[in-house]
Amino acid sequence: MEHVMVRTAGDGRPTAVLSNGREWEVGAEPVRWFERINWWETHRRMPKGLSRVDVEVLQLQVRLGRNTGSALTTMLLERDGLGGGWRLRQAVADAA
Repeated sequence: MEHVMVRTAGDGRPTAVLSNGREWEVGAEPVRWFERINWWETHRRMPKGLSRVDVEVLQLQVRLGRNTGSALTTMLLERDGLGGGWRLRQAVADAA
């Protein structure tokens, strides 16, 4: 998965995603949830002190740059537990 940067407003709300040298502005209300992951697929051992592992997921509707006329793209981002950054899980362009 590709690592991306998420810019946020003062209240912590995502405002833009930087991916592959491009800036994508958030064009709709973000959706956030947590998922249980299979820790044995990413770690050799269970993280100390945890009986379960959850990962934060962020779904963003973004458009390329400041072009309000561009189609929205849905990005699913997954929190990187190691560094606290984000990884791009999936990006799907609007087909309409």
